[in-house]
Amino acid sequence: MSNTVSHGLKRSILCGVASLLACLSVAEAKPDAATPHNLASPGDPLTQEIGALDARVFGAYNSCDLATFSAYFDPKVAFYHDTGGATFERDAMVDGVRKYICGKVKRELIPASFRVYPIKDYGAIEEGEHRFCDLATGQCEGIAKFVMVWAKRDGAWKITSVLSYGHRAATPQEPAGAAGR
Repeated sequence: MSNTVSHGLKRSILCGVASLLACLSVAEAKPDAATPHNLASPGDPLTQEIGALDARVFGAYNSCDLATFSAYFDPKVAFYHDTGGATFERDAMVDGVRKYICGKVKRELIPASFRVYPIKDYGAIEEGEHRFCDLATGQCEGIAKFVMVWAKRDGAWKITSVLSYGHRAATPQEPAGAAGR
């Protein structure tokens, strides 16, 4: 009799363990509830493509190559800056870069913040944070969040909307030169 109880107990324990393992494997397979379902992964071709475009746009921005910089933007780009206001055309936006950025400031992407989301039948949303560094001192004193909407038309990418917001002072935990692009 004790052998029968022992055998039944072992089988119950094994069934319980098997059920627990099955539940755990299903739970691990579920995406993180905090991760959006359409976030492109870092190795995704879209993420790589938008990352390369970001590097080229801001390479031109940092070197004050305004002709190249301008070419990445739709002529009717909507640019919203929380402290600078709104601009609704490329030429006005580029003129602001000429006046306030060229020779004064460089932009560095904070790589860990970089995210790309596809937009069905349109393009992509790029979001992240970047820091701004004073060229005269080398100090990176400001950080802001950004969102850029990219449209792909006839195989060419153009930025149609930009949000630049949440501007704040950099803290000691956000050292200069730690970002790359």
